[in-house]
Amino acid sequence: MWKIAIGFVAFAAISLFVIFKAGDKVDMGGEKHGVETAAPAEGEKKH
Repeated sequence: MWKIAIGFVAFAAISLFVIFKAGDKVDMGGEKHGVETAAPAEGEKKH
């Protein structure tokens, strides 16, 4: 049981470190499929 708690604390610490290190550049919105995307996906480019 204590191993689960240690693993959770380690995962939470690493996650918080990454989030705070990236700042406001993290997009947690998931996949985007509308016109609000910045660039089309590789398969959707028109040649």
